[in-house]
Amino acid sequence: MPADLSGTWNLLSSDNLEGYMLALDIDFATRKIARLLKPQKVIEQNGDAFTIHTNSSFRSHLVKFKVGEEFVEDNKGLDDRKCKSLVIWDNDRLTCVQKGQKKNRGWTHWIEGDQLHLELFCEGQVCKQTFQRA
Repeated sequence: MPADLSGTWNLLSSDNLEGYMLALDIDFATRKIARLLKPQKVIEQNGDAFTIHTNSSFRSHLVKFKVGEEFVEDNKGLDDRKCKSLVIWDNDRLTCVQKGQKKNRGWTHWIEGDQLHLELFCEGQVCKQTFQRA
């Protein structure tokens, strides 16, 4: 049975966010602001259907998907690109592969203990984030 990622999660740490944002060609001012933010994730999971809200005082992002079904993801407010995304379960890890202008792009969520982990990757850059239940 896959992990239950449901809950409200507050950012504890972020490693290599700058490198990841550079790989996405995010402008200097947005990168400076983003490094100061402490976003909160709200994950709603109903079987293989997910809604993930990422909220901050600067920007918010919403993505809805069903595991195993490809969908068009609009990253408006992030890097302003659209891509085709496919999310799968890899054991207890929720992994997304995104196809579009940027190569080797996607993310992985998983839980260890009472923490949610997120790895964001793009063109060889990996940002590792850790979240604690709110």
